[in-house]
Amino acid sequence: MTKNYNVAVVGATGMVGQKMIDVLLERQFPISGLKLLASARSADKIIKVGSNNYKVEEVSPQSFEGIDFAFFSAGGDLSKELAPEAAKRGAVVVDNSSAFRMDKKVPLVIPEVNPEAVYSHKGIIANPNCSTIQMVVALNPLHDAATLKRVVAATYQAVSGAGKEAVEELQEQCRAYLDGKPVKTERIPHKGASRTYQIAFNLIPQIDVFVDDGYCKEEIKMIQETRKIMSLPELPITATTVRVPVVNGHSIALNIELEKALSADEARALLEKTPGVLIADKPGQLEYPTPLASDGNDAVFIGRIRPDFSITHGLNLWVVSDNIRKGAATNSIQIAELLL
Repeated sequence: MTKNYNVAVVGATGMVGQKMIDVLLERQFPISGLKLLASARSADKIIKVGSNNYKVEEVSPQSFEGIDFAFFSAGGDLSKELAPEAAKRGAVVVDNSSAFRMDKKVPLVIPEVNPEAVYSHKGIIANPNCSTIQMVVALNPLHDAATLKRVVAATYQAVSGAGKEAVEELQEQCRAYLDGKPVKTERIPHKGASRTYQIAFNLIPQIDVFVDDGYCKEEIKMIQETRKIMSLPELPITATTVRVPVVNGHSIALNIELEKALSADEARALLEKTPGVLIADKPGQLEYPTPLASDGNDAVFIGRIRPDFSITHGLNLWVVSDNIRKGAATNSIQIAELLL
């Protein structure tokens, strides 16, 4: 007999929180009770889940009494405050913020890559950064076959990664620009930035805030998280992260150098057998992954697989995935499914 579980979604009114609810239903997660939680400003909102209406409750430590799984997607500060409270009350927390990702005591898990890490949890499991997830799903089978020597990533990240208000701003900017009206900027590169930019018909080479060495935090996340997930603490890896005027779906141009020879055909065959990967790679038929094709799909799409003739044992890949689903909500639910 299948056991059912009491589940809480923290940040239930946000883009990722709402998608978590959808994915829980789609994947038929065994739920006996569902609690939707958010900050005070979102409390008392009504969210329809299936055929039932749920009132959003203001989250507090007491919210997690009797909860088995708590999915957090409400920002790092709230996770730091309340994830330990949830774990203390017996819940398994799957946290989508960056609060615990680099904590040595907290597993950082991609189910297709390092599922065994989940069993070392002490109440909190971290969900990786969205770009990290799709990149590592692509890298892992190639590393197993020919050993990574160096990784260079350039991302093209959708505005949904900055939240639903940023998506609305993109849409409003497009309308204003095309109508010849003034364009308002508030959300890009991030809310509260000392300088903001138009994202409509533009590219912004910054995601999150800058650190002292000239990298922005998104780039640091990709570097550090990849090393942790793959247990390659010395892996030479660099990244440039760019916000693009796409509503949903992140893309990555990956350039990798391997220790051993691996042809494009061999890489393609390995990736075709990788769980969670879909290959779209027929240049003669103009077939390759696009963000629109990934929207609403849980797969990591890979195409443009070809040799890099400038180095020995080099490959280029184009990797695309729905950042709200596989990059956040679906990966979180998959983590919990490992523990059922």
